[in-house]
Amino acid sequence: MLRVALIRPGCTDYDLQGRIRGTLNIPLNDQGIAQVQHAAHEMADLSVDVVYCGPCQPAMQAAEIVAKVHSAKVKKIDKFRNLDVGLWQGKLITEVKQNQPKVYRQWQENPDGICPPEGEMLADARTRVRTALDKICKKYQNSKSVAAIVTPEPIASVIRCALLHHCIGDLWKAEEGNCGSWELIEIAPQPALR
Repeated sequence: MLRVALIRPGCTDYDLQGRIRGTLNIPLNDQGIAQVQHAAHEMADLSVDVVYCGPCQPAMQAAEIVAKVHSAKVKKIDKFRNLDVGLWQGKLITEVKQNQPKVYRQWQENPDGICPPEGEMLADARTRVRTALDKICKKYQNSKSVAAIVTPEPIASVIRCALLHHCIGDLWKAEEGNCGSWELIEIAPQPALR
């Protein structure tokens, strides 16, 4: 059985302000550090030998905290970088909703069909993430260890949906209130086709 601990970094000042971080490097604040420490201790009974993380500062900070609790190594995966939301980076979510209501609504209803201005298509991000995720899944498919992955939203939701074969859904909601959260995703081996 494949087991993946999907961990979101703790909150940053941007999260508290309701700003879109995208690929900006905003460090964890004190609350965010405490959130990750709490999550790392909740996961103490899991066997983690490597913590994979995206290259952004909050993911790397969170990965270091988790790795310290588990005496694990940290491995930065550039393909787990957050979605490039282009000109939306640094803006308040409410600002995007007010100034671009049609695009905001389309992003809620069908994020695959919208590219943030000067940003990255979700399908491109999914393909990028999938190549790295496939290697990790293959390595941990029959392992007693858990594959720990730290990455922020919305890439965390992209990873979750790829693992569970789910649709993405509303990415704005994924940004709300899950800083420092984690979940254990267990995937049974697929039977061989005959």
